[in-house]
Amino acid sequence: MGEGCKRQRLNMTNEFEPRVEAPRPDGDPVLWFAFQGGRMLVQTGASAELPRAAGLEQFGMRYVRSQYLGVLNGSHCYSAEIAGEVEAPPGMEWHGLRSLFGRFDDVLVAVASRAFQVMDWDRTHQFCGACGTPTVPRAAERARQCPSCGVSSYPRICPAMMVLITRGRELLLARKPAFPQGRYSALAGFVEAGEDLEQTVAREAYEEVGVEVGRLRYFGSQSWPFPNSLMIAFTAEHAGGEIRPDGVEIEDARWFDVDALPNLPDRISISRWMIDATCARLREEYPR
Repeated sequence: MGEGCKRQRLNMTNEFEPRVEAPRPDGDPVLWFAFQGGRMLVQTGASAELPRAAGLEQFGMRYVRSQYLGVLNGSHCYSAEIAGEVEAPPGMEWHGLRSLFGRFDDVLVAVASRAFQVMDWDRTHQFCGACGTPTVPRAAERARQCPSCGVSSYPRICPAMMVLITRGRELLLARKPAFPQGRYSALAGFVEAGEDLEQTVAREAYEEVGVEVGRLRYFGSQSWPFPNSLMIAFTAEHAGGEIRPDGVEIEDARWFDVDALPNLPDRISISRWMIDATCARLREEYPR
Protein backbone atom coordinates (compact mmCIF):
# COMPACT_ATOMS: atom_id res chain seq x y z
CA MET A 1 0.00 0.00 0.00
CA GLY A 2 1.25 3.51 -0.79
CA GLU A 3 2.55 5.72 2.01
CA GLY A 4 -0.18 8.28 1.39
CA CYS A 5 -2.87 5.64 1.91
CA LYS A 6 -1.27 4.47 5.15
CA ARG A 7 -0.94 8.00 6.49
CA GLN A 8 -4.56 8.92 5.79
CA ARG A 9 -5.90 5.73 7.34
CA LEU A 10 -3.83 6.13 10.52
CA ASN A 11 -4.83 9.76 10.92
CA MET A 12 -8.51 8.99 10.45
CA THR A 13 -8.26 6.36 13.20
CA ASN A 14 -6.40 8.64 15.61
CA GLU A 15 -8.17 11.98 15.07
CA PHE A 16 -11.70 11.49 13.70
CA GLU A 17 -14.45 9.43 15.33
CA PRO A 18 -17.51 8.89 13.09
CA ARG A 19 -20.84 9.11 14.90
CA VAL A 20 -24.51 9.20 13.86
CA GLU A 21 -26.45 10.39 16.91
CA ALA A 22 -25.96 14.10 17.46
CA PRO A 23 -25.29 15.39 20.98
CA ARG A 24 -27.67 17.75 22.71
CA PRO A 25 -26.90 21.37 21.79
CA ASP A 26 -24.90 23.04 24.54
CA GLY A 27 -23.98 26.31 22.86
CA ASP A 28 -20.36 25.33 22.26
CA PRO A 29 -18.87 26.02 18.81
CA VAL A 30 -18.87 23.15 16.32
CA LEU A 31 -17.21 22.69 12.92
CA TRP A 32 -19.42 23.24 9.87
CA PHE A 33 -18.88 21.60 6.49
CA ALA A 34 -21.41 23.75 4.65
CA PHE A 35 -22.01 23.09 0.95
CA GLN A 36 -23.68 25.01 -1.83
CA GLY A 37 -23.75 22.51 -4.66
CA GLY A 38 -20.16 21.29 -5.01
CA ARG A 39 -18.67 24.30 -3.18
CA MET A 40 -17.77 24.44 0.50
CA LEU A 41 -17.78 27.46 2.79
CA VAL A 42 -14.37 28.45 4.20
CA GLN A 43 -12.94 31.52 5.84
CA THR A 44 -11.13 33.91 3.52
CA GLY A 45 -7.36 33.57 3.58
CA ALA A 46 -4.54 31.18 2.79
CA SER A 47 -5.39 28.79 5.63
CA ALA A 48 -8.96 28.08 4.34
CA GLU A 49 -10.27 27.37 7.84
CA LEU A 50 -13.76 25.99 8.40
CA PRO A 51 -16.55 28.03 10.01
CA ARG A 52 -16.79 27.32 13.72
CA ALA A 53 -19.94 28.34 15.61
CA ALA A 54 -22.78 26.90 17.64
CA GLY A 55 -24.98 27.41 14.57
CA LEU A 56 -24.72 28.89 11.11
CA GLU A 57 -27.34 31.41 12.20
CA GLN A 58 -24.48 33.27 13.88
CA PHE A 59 -23.24 34.09 10.35
CA GLY A 60 -26.71 35.09 9.16
CA MET A 61 -27.14 31.82 7.25
CA ARG A 62 -29.87 29.20 7.19
CA TYR A 63 -29.45 25.69 5.88
CA VAL A 64 -31.90 23.47 4.06
CA ARG A 65 -30.90 20.48 6.20
CA SER A 66 -27.89 19.31 8.17
CA GLN A 67 -26.29 16.02 9.23
CA TYR A 68 -24.17 15.16 12.25
CA LEU A 69 -20.85 13.54 11.31
CA GLY A 70 -18.82 12.84 14.44
CA VAL A 71 -15.90 14.30 16.39
CA LEU A 72 -12.73 15.74 14.86
CA ASN A 73 -9.94 16.55 17.31
CA GLY A 74 -12.49 17.05 20.08
CA SER A 75 -14.90 19.18 18.03
CA HIS A 76 -18.34 18.02 16.92
CA CYS A 77 -18.80 18.23 13.13
CA TYR A 78 -21.86 18.84 10.98
CA SER A 79 -22.46 18.96 7.25
CA ALA A 80 -25.09 21.30 5.88
CA GLU A 81 -26.84 21.99 2.58
CA ILE A 82 -27.13 25.68 1.77
CA ALA A 83 -29.58 27.03 -0.81
CA GLY A 84 -28.08 28.21 -4.09
CA GLU A 85 -29.04 31.87 -3.72
CA VAL A 86 -27.32 32.35 -0.33
CA GLU A 87 -24.21 34.53 -0.44
CA ALA A 88 -21.13 33.80 1.65
CA PRO A 89 -20.97 35.83 4.90
CA PRO A 90 -18.35 38.57 5.25
CA GLY A 91 -14.89 37.08 5.68
CA MET A 92 -15.91 33.80 4.04
CA GLU A 93 -16.14 32.44 0.51
CA TRP A 94 -17.35 29.42 -1.45
CA HIS A 95 -14.64 27.15 -2.83
CA GLY A 96 -14.84 24.04 -4.99
CA LEU A 97 -14.15 21.03 -2.80
CA ARG A 98 -11.51 19.64 -5.14
CA SER A 99 -9.55 22.92 -5.04
CA LEU A 100 -9.38 22.72 -1.24
CA PHE A 101 -7.78 19.29 -1.14
CA GLY A 102 -4.29 20.70 -1.59
CA ARG A 103 -4.83 23.14 1.29
CA PHE A 104 -6.28 20.70 3.83
CA ASP A 105 -4.35 17.98 5.63
CA ASP A 106 -5.22 14.33 5.02
CA VAL A 107 -7.65 14.07 7.93
CA LEU A 108 -9.61 17.18 6.98
CA VAL A 109 -9.78 16.01 3.35
CA ALA A 110 -11.25 12.70 4.49
CA VAL A 111 -13.84 14.32 6.76
CA ALA A 112 -14.78 16.87 4.08
CA SER A 113 -15.26 13.98 1.64
CA ARG A 114 -17.49 12.21 4.13
CA ALA A 115 -19.43 15.41 4.78
CA PHE A 116 -20.14 16.02 1.11
CA GLN A 117 -21.20 12.43 0.43
CA VAL A 118 -23.51 12.31 3.48
CA MET A 119 -25.04 15.67 2.55
CA ASP A 120 -25.58 14.63 -1.08
CA TRP A 121 -27.07 11.27 -0.08
CA ASP A 122 -29.44 12.87 2.43
CA ARG A 123 -30.55 15.43 -0.17
CA THR A 124 -31.35 12.80 -2.81
CA HIS A 125 -33.14 10.32 -0.51
CA GLN A 126 -35.86 12.46 1.03
CA PHE A 127 -38.45 10.27 -0.70
CA CYS A 128 -38.75 6.50 -1.00
CA GLY A 129 -37.52 5.18 -4.33
CA ALA A 130 -40.09 2.35 -4.19
CA CYS A 131 -43.35 4.14 -3.33
CA GLY A 132 -42.57 7.87 -3.16
CA THR A 133 -43.40 8.34 0.53
CA PRO A 134 -41.26 10.90 2.44
CA THR A 135 -38.51 9.07 4.32
CA VAL A 136 -37.40 9.56 7.92
CA PRO A 137 -33.94 9.11 9.51
CA ARG A 138 -33.27 5.84 11.30
CA ALA A 139 -31.94 6.01 14.81
CA ALA A 140 -28.39 4.86 15.59
CA GLU A 141 -27.34 4.30 11.97
CA ARG A 142 -26.77 6.31 8.79
CA ALA A 143 -29.96 5.42 6.93
CA ARG A 144 -33.36 6.79 5.89
CA GLN A 145 -36.42 4.56 6.05
CA CYS A 146 -39.79 4.66 4.37
CA PRO A 147 -42.56 4.60 7.04
CA SER A 148 -44.99 3.20 4.47
CA CYS A 149 -43.26 0.23 2.83
CA GLY A 150 -40.22 -0.11 5.11
CA VAL A 151 -37.50 0.27 2.45
CA SER A 152 -34.24 1.59 3.94
CA SER A 153 -31.70 3.65 2.01
CA TYR A 154 -28.05 3.88 3.01
CA PRO A 155 -25.33 6.18 1.63
CA ARG A 156 -24.45 4.89 -1.82
CA ILE A 157 -20.82 4.16 -2.61
CA CYS A 158 -19.83 3.45 -6.23
CA PRO A 159 -16.68 1.30 -6.43
CA ALA A 160 -14.27 2.20 -9.21
CA MET A 161 -11.01 0.47 -9.98
CA MET A 162 -7.75 2.07 -11.10
CA VAL A 163 -4.83 0.21 -12.62
CA LEU A 164 -1.28 1.30 -13.39
CA ILE A 165 0.24 -1.09 -15.94
CA THR A 166 4.02 -1.50 -16.12
CA ARG A 167 6.43 -2.94 -18.69
CA GLY A 168 9.95 -2.97 -17.34
CA ARG A 169 10.80 0.65 -16.53
CA GLU A 170 7.77 1.94 -18.40
CA LEU A 171 4.29 2.96 -17.26
CA LEU A 172 1.18 2.84 -19.43
CA LEU A 173 -0.51 6.21 -18.96
CA ALA A 174 -3.63 7.39 -20.75
CA ARG A 175 -5.34 10.66 -21.49
CA LYS A 176 -9.09 11.30 -21.28
CA PRO A 177 -10.60 14.12 -23.38
CA ALA A 178 -11.68 16.00 -20.23
CA PHE A 179 -8.16 16.09 -18.71
CA PRO A 180 -6.21 19.35 -18.57
CA GLN A 181 -3.90 19.85 -21.53
CA GLY A 182 -1.04 17.37 -21.62
CA ARG A 183 -2.16 15.39 -18.58
CA TYR A 184 -1.98 11.58 -18.43
CA SER A 185 -2.94 9.16 -15.67
CA ALA A 186 -3.58 5.52 -14.82
CA LEU A 187 -6.61 3.73 -16.29
CA ALA A 188 -9.82 3.83 -14.29
CA GLY A 189 -13.43 2.70 -14.59
CA PHE A 190 -16.49 1.72 -12.58
CA VAL A 191 -17.24 -1.82 -11.46
CA GLU A 192 -20.19 -3.31 -13.33
CA ALA A 193 -22.91 -5.48 -11.81
CA GLY A 194 -21.71 -9.04 -11.26
CA GLU A 195 -18.00 -8.23 -11.60
CA ASP A 196 -15.24 -8.68 -9.08
CA LEU A 197 -12.42 -6.14 -9.02
CA GLU A 198 -9.99 -8.33 -10.94
CA GLN A 199 -12.51 -8.75 -13.75
CA THR A 200 -13.07 -4.98 -13.87
CA VAL A 201 -9.33 -4.34 -14.17
CA ALA A 202 -8.98 -6.82 -17.05
CA ARG A 203 -12.08 -5.53 -18.86
CA GLU A 204 -11.22 -1.84 -18.56
CA ALA A 205 -7.60 -2.37 -19.68
CA TYR A 206 -8.73 -4.27 -22.76
CA GLU A 207 -11.70 -2.03 -23.61
CA GLU A 208 -9.89 1.27 -23.16
CA VAL A 209 -6.42 0.55 -24.55
CA GLY A 210 -6.51 -3.00 -25.96
CA VAL A 211 -3.96 -4.63 -23.65
CA GLU A 212 -4.01 -7.65 -21.36
CA VAL A 213 -2.70 -7.57 -17.80
CA GLY A 214 -1.26 -9.98 -15.27
CA ARG A 215 0.23 -10.07 -11.75
CA LEU A 216 -2.23 -7.69 -10.17
CA ARG A 217 -1.17 -6.17 -6.87
CA TYR A 218 -3.42 -4.15 -4.60
CA PHE A 219 -2.05 -0.67 -3.90
CA GLY A 220 -4.65 1.14 -1.81
CA SER A 221 -7.97 2.98 -1.86
CA GLN A 222 -9.27 6.53 -1.59
CA SER A 223 -12.69 7.99 -1.04
CA TRP A 224 -13.43 10.26 -4.01
CA PRO A 225 -16.55 12.37 -3.34
CA PHE A 226 -17.33 13.47 -6.90
CA PRO A 227 -19.95 12.58 -6.01
CA ASN A 228 -19.72 9.20 -4.22
CA SER A 229 -16.92 6.96 -5.49
CA LEU A 230 -14.42 4.69 -3.78
CA MET A 231 -11.25 4.41 -5.87
CA ILE A 232 -9.56 1.00 -5.49
CA ALA A 233 -6.09 1.02 -7.03
CA PHE A 234 -3.95 -1.80 -8.41
CA THR A 235 -0.67 -2.15 -10.22
CA ALA A 236 -0.33 -4.79 -12.94
CA GLU A 237 2.18 -6.01 -15.50
CA HIS A 238 1.67 -5.92 -19.24
CA ALA A 239 0.74 -9.43 -20.44
CA GLY A 240 0.04 -8.82 -24.12
CA GLY A 241 -1.44 -6.60 -26.80
CA GLU A 242 -0.46 -3.33 -28.42
CA ILE A 243 -1.87 -0.02 -27.21
CA ARG A 244 -5.09 0.81 -29.05
CA PRO A 245 -7.02 3.74 -27.47
CA ASP A 246 -10.78 3.31 -27.82
CA GLY A 247 -11.19 6.91 -29.02
CA VAL A 248 -14.11 7.54 -26.68
CA GLU A 249 -13.01 7.18 -23.07
CA ILE A 250 -9.33 7.41 -24.02
CA GLU A 251 -8.01 9.74 -26.72
CA ASP A 252 -4.33 8.81 -26.29
CA ALA A 253 -2.25 6.27 -24.38
CA ARG A 254 1.50 5.64 -24.37
CA TRP A 255 4.36 3.92 -22.61
CA PHE A 256 6.42 6.40 -20.58
CA ASP A 257 9.82 5.73 -19.04
CA VAL A 258 9.90 6.49 -15.30
CA ASP A 259 12.41 9.28 -16.00
CA ALA A 260 10.40 10.87 -18.83
CA LEU A 261 6.89 11.31 -17.48
CA PRO A 262 4.19 13.69 -18.81
CA ASN A 263 2.00 16.09 -16.83
CA LEU A 264 0.60 13.96 -13.99
CA PRO A 265 -2.48 14.20 -11.72
CA ASP A 266 -2.36 16.39 -8.62
CA ARG A 267 -0.73 14.97 -5.50
CA ILE A 268 -4.09 14.79 -3.72
CA SER A 269 -5.18 11.75 -5.74
CA ILE A 270 -4.40 8.09 -5.31
CA SER A 271 -3.42 7.92 -8.98
CA ARG A 272 -0.49 10.23 -8.25
CA TRP A 273 0.43 8.36 -5.07
CA MET A 274 0.51 5.13 -7.05
CA ILE A 275 2.52 6.60 -9.93
CA ASP A 276 5.11 8.08 -7.56
CA ALA A 277 5.43 4.88 -5.51
CA THR A 278 5.65 2.68 -8.62
CA CYS A 279 8.32 4.89 -10.22
CA ALA A 280 10.43 4.63 -7.08
CA ARG A 281 10.06 0.85 -7.08
CA LEU A 282 10.88 0.47 -10.79
CA ARG A 283 14.00 2.62 -10.50
CA GLU A 284 15.28 0.20 -7.87
CA GLU A 285 14.29 -2.91 -9.82
CA TYR A 286 15.61 -1.63 -13.17
CA PRO A 287 18.59 0.63 -12.46
CA ARG A 288 20.25 2.28 -15.41
